[in-house]
This record gives sequence, structure tokens and C-alpha cells, in this order.
Amino acid sequence: MHEDLRMTSLAGIPGRPAEDRPLTRAMRADGRPATIDDYMAAGGYEGLRRALAGLPPEEVTAMVTDSGLRGRGGAGYSTGRKWSTMPLGPDAPRPKYIVCNGDEMEPGSFKDRFLLERNPHLLLEGMLLAGFATEADEGYIFLRSQYDSAAAALEGAIAEARARGCLGADVLGSGFSFDIELHLSIGRYICGEASAMLNALESQRANPRARPPHMTGAGLFSRPTVVNNVESFMSVPAIVRHGPDWWRGLSLIDEGGTKIFGVAGRARRTGCWELPIGTPMRELIEVHAGGMLPGYGLRAVSPGGASTPFVAADRIDVPLGFSTMGEVGSRLGTGTLMLLDDQTCPVGMVLNMIQFFAQESCGWCTPCREGLQWMAAVLEDIEAGRGRPEDIGVLAEGVWFMQSEMCFCDLAPGAAQPLESALRLFADDFARHVDEGGCRYRRRRSDAPAARGTLW
Repeated sequence: MHEDLRMTSLAGIPGRPAEDRPLTRAMRADGRPATIDDYMAAGGYEGLRRALAGLPPEEVTAMVTDSGLRGRGGAGYSTGRKWSTMPLGPDAPRPKYIVCNGDEMEPGSFKDRFLLERNPHLLLEGMLLAGFATEADEGYIFLRSQYDSAAAALEGAIAEARARGCLGADVLGSGFSFDIELHLSIGRYICGEASAMLNALESQRANPRARPPHMTGAGLFSRPTVVNNVESFMSVPAIVRHGPDWWRGLSLIDEGGTKIFGVAGRARRTGCWELPIGTPMRELIEVHAGGMLPGYGLRAVSPGGASTPFVAADRIDVPLGFSTMGEVGSRLGTGTLMLLDDQTCPVGMVLNMIQFFAQESCGWCTPCREGLQWMAAVLEDIEAGRGRPEDIGVLAEGVWFMQSEMCFCDLAPGAAQPLESALRLFADDFARHVDEGGCRYRRRRSDAPAARGTLW
């Protein structure tokens, strides 16, 4: 589905020079991973050199804070504020760690894979800068093992960086030492939760940890740890190289920077594009993705992976930003859009999502372990024609229960959000499934060949 990962730039946007695409500028036209020479030719490791030349660690953190960079993994928390809670100075506990979460198991999301396969040195430089800013000793990249091409690109980049003195002891002759190790995991959705990922990295069961203590106080191996997403780390080198004001100026709204946005579903072009934060959703779909395939209309959008509420097709003029998506009752999440077309059953799509979340629950808390399995069973009955009128109200009660404060982490509340929005936006579809004894979309397609570009 995602083998043809496309990329565009800011070159065609009025007032934006082509070089103002910090995440993709160093990428090769042939799709192969950028070598260290490719990367340096595009300004790579200049941010690191600037920091090592005399910037205090606290100033690097302040630059990241002032840039407005928010975590690109979905939560949208201030990256600089997270770093600022790391203890500094000679009395701080040692060792200290920087961990990159590259598990990327959110359904519909593939932006990190795209970045890692094409621009691995950008991640290394971002982690090096995080290590310098927090006075950390070592970094780990937690990567799902299915990303074999990304793993190969990272292994090659790590070897190149060590050979050039950019990693290891005495980085670039500065006296700062920092190395990075790649850890391949079997991958589980729960590892998107940072503390569960740290447990997996320690070869423990991937359950979320109770907080406090927070990870910057007691994270990996009970030592101070900063955890960020792939794209979050990759945004840092340009901020340090050009300054926070420059970074903020790339955005169309007051959030700062560019972002990798993606589109999956029945669009003419699926893939990834680096665009300013605040780019209208409609522009992403109709201009960059080319609109819908012939014969299909857009009905709704899941804007940030499967755990974000649906946005109706008549509300897609909203700017894509962390603060703006609330205006249409959703979240930016990962910024990778899943398109629901007018020939795909929304009940079946939501059932597919809930089945995934039920499978991926770590089983640690009852609402998630039992609730998701139960919701999947009810949806299966509705989709198969065994639904009862009262089932819809029962699902709505289940959504409320899943979004309560009785869950240990955000997996269950996130899983409930697409169902809650579907019950609201597609109420007629749920009712027809019950009244007509099953799915009219399935009956309509029973003798038709499978359509290209479908996700579900």
C-alpha cells in the first residue's frame, strides 16, 4: 500500500524558497537513503557544530522551547518543556538517556518510515542535539522490526557517523561523547506509549508505568530519560542551525515549523508531503493528493491515524495544526489522513479499527482489556445483520465508559474516539444496519471486483 511514498516541497508555495523544507531537503531524488555526504551538502550537522562551538546546553533547550516545536508523535506536548525537566549538572544521576520511539503502529501512519528510509542522518543529529542539551550519555532508537528498510538505512548512517567522528567519544573533537544504538522490536501498538516502550526496551512486558515518577526523573533503567518521536527529533537540527524565529516563520499559524503530512485511502496520490503547519486539510487532499479517485466522493477524514475522531467532508477547510483541529472536534494526531469514501461502509471501517485496538491492548486495565473486546463483538453483530436497536445506545454508553478516568493509559480513550464520532456522523448508517439486517455496502459489492487503493 505504501511502497510508493511520494514527497513534495515548499517550492510551489508563494513566498517560500525551496530550501525551507528542513525535513526533506537532504533527500535523494532516487529514493535511496541520503549518505552522510548528501546530508552535509544540504547543511547537515551544522546545527550540531553550532551547539558544540559554544552554546550552553540550557540555551539549546531554550531554542527548542521558543520555536514552539510540539511533539510530532501525536500528543503535541512542548518538546523543549519536556527537555527542561531533565536534571543537569554534576550532581545529576548518571547515566542519562535519549530514546527515540520509532514503533509507529498507529493505523494509517507511515510518515516516520518515510523519513527514516530517506533521511536517517537527520534523526541522528536531532538525537545528538537532544543529548547535548540534556547532558545525556547514550541514545537508543526503538524501531519496529517490520521496518527493515529503515533499519538498514539507520545502521548505515550510524556507521558513517561514527567513522566521521559525529558519534561516539569526543564528538567532532568537542569533548562531548554520545553514541546511539538501534534496537529492533517485534512492535506493538502499546509501545507508542512511552513508558510501555521503555519496558519493552528493558526486555520487560510492554505495560505502561504509573506516574510519578516521570521519565525525565526515572525512565530507562530507572535513570533520567527523554523520549521523543522520530519527526520530533528530526525537527531540532534546523531550529538550532537557523534559530527559533526562522522555524516559527515557516508555519502558517502560530505553532511553528513544517510537518510531514500523509494521505491514505482512495486518493489519486497517496504518500507524504512536507508542508507548513497550518496547511488547510482541503489543500492537502485536493491539491497535493490530487483529490479522490474517479467514481469516489469524500465522506469523512480521520486526520491523524485511527485514534482520532472523524471530520466530516464539509469541514475540511480547517488548518492542520494542534490547536486548530479542536475546532472541528478532532485532533491532529500524527497528521496522516485516512480518507473515508462514499462507497466504503463507515460501520465496517470503525469495526476494523476497534478490532485492531482490542488485539493490541496490553490487558493491564479492565476497561481496555474487556471493553474493547465487548465493543468489537457488538459492532460485529451490527455489521453482520444481528444488531438490535438498543445496541447503538449501548455502544454510546461504552464510549463514555472508555473515555472516563478509569483507564491506565490513553489507548482505550483514543480507541473510543473514532467510534464516538462515527456514532454521531454516521448515525443513519448504524440505524440502517439494524433496520435492514446487515451492511448494504457489502451486499452492493458482493459480486464486484475489489477496488484499488482501499485500506479496509
